[in-house]
Formats: sequence, structure tokens, C-alpha cells
Amino acid sequence: MTLILIFAAMLLLVFIGVPILLAIASVSLTGAMLIPGLVPALVPQKAFAMLDSFSLLALPYFILAGSIMTRGGLSAGLIEFSQALVGHIRGSLGHTAVLSCTALANISGSSTAEAAAVGSVTIPAMKEQGYKAGLPAAIVATAATIGPIIPPSMTMIIYGSITGVSIGGLFMAGIVPGIIIATLLMALIYGMSYLPGYPELRATLPRSSLKQICRATVKVWPALMAPVVIMGGILSGIFTATEAGVVACVYSLLVSMLWYRILKWKDVPATIIDAAVTTAMVAGVLGMAGVLGWLLSFLNFNDTVLASLKGVTGSPLLMLMLLAGIMLVLTMLLDGLAVVVVMVPTIVYVGNAFHIDPLQLGIIMVMVTQIGGLTPPVAILLFITSSIEKVPFSAGGRSIWPFLAVMLSVMFLIMVFPGIATLVPSKVLGGP
Repeated sequence: MTLILIFAAMLLLVFIGVPILLAIASVSLTGAMLIPGLVPALVPQKAFAMLDSFSLLALPYFILAGSIMTRGGLSAGLIEFSQALVGHIRGSLGHTAVLSCTALANISGSSTAEAAAVGSVTIPAMKEQGYKAGLPAAIVATAATIGPIIPPSMTMIIYGSITGVSIGGLFMAGIVPGIIIATLLMALIYGMSYLPGYPELRATLPRSSLKQICRATVKVWPALMAPVVIMGGILSGIFTATEAGVVACVYSLLVSMLWYRILKWKDVPATIIDAAVTTAMVAGVLGMAGVLGWLLSFLNFNDTVLASLKGVTGSPLLMLMLLAGIMLVLTMLLDGLAVVVVMVPTIVYVGNAFHIDPLQLGIIMVMVTQIGGLTPPVAILLFITSSIEKVPFSAGGRSIWPFLAVMLSVMFLIMVFPGIATLVPSKVLGGP
């Protein structure tokens, strides 16, 4: 009964508009004071213990690196480069958006940042070309989900720090799924161009000459080298995944200031403040989630959930689908980051009992948070892109379903064939 009251109170606070940090904090602090056997004086200790992780040191640096590269003119260069490569293919502007988001994922790691950065350029261009209302918003919102799947990823860092799973392994596990999603999205856009209801997708841009492609490549090559520097350093053992955050930060600062020359010293304080605000928000949620986790552990929440789910099925595949379904419903209604922080310890506990690979489970959890961000009624990514397109949210909602089907299909493939996520880490890091 106590568990039901805790979650009901938290959901009620969120639904009436209380910020997720305050909702978790209110429930956690109230529970610590009212539940017999708990010592309220331990609340600060439990919050600090959640944040006392070497892995989490990477978080502010990757956030700052993404902020620097976005402010430093990277997104515009990547869009120009992507357009030079795929602009001549049917559905050209849609392909440009997908390819731009895929390239930007190597630096940003945030789907909301990608949706805003890429959408602000590509969505007006799609509207001008006559794309039906809501379609540009749906394309960019779905493409932006690639950001947290291809490394680096804020969600992966948080998942790894909570569960103890290798962050470097998670980074590598996201590469193949991210590429598959991008490929299938482009294939879907190309296929839709042959349907009678989408004549606007048949329009193409003139094929870029080799000289134009080379010029676009030269302009953007330092940004394209970012994943080589970051992942290459991790794979070669030069630095850890945590230390890679600092490397990414320094590299992005040098590229933005010395190559693009758009970011000035006067812009650095504002960039740091933006990253600090984001980091503080995430750290606050993590700390309070640590307190909530302490409450749930005291109430044997993990064992209660495991016993309940074992009564439903004994199949690892069906259990994986059930866990993904539970997380999807929650992320459709609540902030994905908060859901990960609160629920992942329990999800991983159940997954371990069913011998589900933690890397496979990690990638599925990252995907679920992104699918939740696309799915009405909340759909924060679709809300952002619909606002950029200046169309009603319902217009984007009507167009999102084919793209959601792609995301769900890839997630199901990873459930059935875990090697899609685990092959690269197993080959590089060793293991079965």
C-alpha cells in the first residue's frame, strides 16, 4: 500500500505541473519522515552517495562540449554537408535532416538539442518546398532521437553510473542501432515519395558536383573527426569513457574558436552557464532519485516487482517486451530522464534475474525514452518541432506514426537479436 501511495503521489504532483525534481524530492522527503524505520537525517548522505560516482564526471563535460559545438556553428556546417551528399535523392530535405541529426549525434548526445538545432534550418526549408503540415516536424523529431543512441549519450552515462555497466561498452553498443535507425528512416522517406499522397517528397535538389562535396567536407571535417578522436581514444585505451568528456570539451572549444571562428571568448561564459544549468538539473534529479531509491529498497520494491512479473512470464524475450512496455507508458507521460533514474535500478534487477544482457537492456532503455518523447499525449520532441514548424501539435501527431513504427521495429529487432547491440562491444572489449 505504501508503494502505491508513493507512486500515486509522485504522478499526481507531475500531472498538476510540479517540476519533476520537486515531485521526486517532495515524495522522497515525506516518505523518509513518515515511514517507520527510516532516518530522515540520512537523506543528504543518500543523495550525495548517488552522485559520488567517477563515471558521472563525464556528464558536465559532454553537455558543455555539445553546447560549445552547437553555438560554434557546427549544425549549419553539417546540414550543408548532408545536403551536398543526399540532396539529389527523392525526399532530399528529409534525408538531409536525418543525416544531419546522425552526424550531430557524435557531438551533441541530446535529442532536444538536435531537434532545435537541425529543425530550425531544415523545417522551414521543407515548408517552403510544400511538405504537408506536420510531416517536417515528424521527420526531424524522429531523426533527433538518434542523438542519445549514437555516442556520446547523456542517458547512457546516467544508466552506466547507476547500474555499473561499462559506459564505453554502452557507447559502442549504440553505434549499430543508431546507423540502422538512420538507414531505415531514409528508406521510409524514399519509399513515401512514391506514394500518391506525398508528391512533395519527389522534389530533389541539383546533384552536387565533386568540387561542392569536397568544399562542404573541408568546411566540416573537424566536426566529423570528433567521433574518431573520442571513440578512438577510448578504444585504444588512451583515455577512459569518463576522461573522454574532457577531451571532447577541449576539442570542441578548439574547433569552434580556431576553425569555425564563430564562438568568441565573450560567448564562453554564457555557454558554460547553459551547460551548468543543465548539469545542475540532472544532478538534482539524480540526487533525489537516490533518496527515492533508498525508500524503495527499504520497502523491498525490487523483489515485489520481480515476484509479480515472474508470475506473468518466464520467457526472457517476453519479459524484455514487458519491461519495455512499462517504461514506454511511463516515458509517454513523464520526463524520460526522470523515468530512467527512478526505474532503471528495478528494471536491471529484473533483467539480471532473467539473464538479459545489460548492454542490450541499456540500449533498449535509451530507445524507449526516445520513443516516449515522440509518442502523444506529451511527446516533447514533437512539441518542439511542431512549434518550429508553427503547426498544431495534432498535425505532427498525425504524421508521426510511420516513423514511430520504424523505431519500434528496430527496438524489437534488438530484443530478438541482441547481437545488434552487443557485437561491437564484445569484439572490442572481449567477452562472449
